[in-house]
Amino acid sequence: MSEYKKPIPSPQGESDFYWEKAKQEELWLRECPVNGPYFYPRDISPGALRKDTKWIKASGKATLFTYSIVHRAPHPGFMDDVPFVTAIVELAEGPLMPTNIIMDEPTPEKLKIGMPLIVEFEHINDKIALPKFKPV
Repeated sequence: MSEYKKPIPSPQGESDFYWEKAKQEELWLRECPVNGPYFYPRDISPGALRKDTKWIKASGKATLFTYSIVHRAPHPGFMDDVPFVTAIVELAEGPLMPTNIIMDEPTPEKLKIGMPLIVEFEHINDKIALPKFKPV
């Protein structure tokens, strides 16, 4: 694995399970008994402020909610990636999730709001795999 030059997420105690499962190429969410699944992974649900949440395995399916094509690298580590797509996807389970869309040629003609997507994981080191999405 080559050296990863982009900013790396910092797992916290309440997200360790999420990152462990991502390494295994599984997407997991927290679920509130009142408001259902949510993202990002944290112990207390954002809507109901409940602590009796649980982990659920997500399907990995999503639809494109909104996106932007980035043409200017926001960090030196992204220089070789431009243009690339940042996006918010709506997971099949309901939550919105920020991510990247994986495409050979990211152009507005190939991106459609509501298009079906599937998760794919980029292993950036031996501890972190980033969930990204690609068109089905």
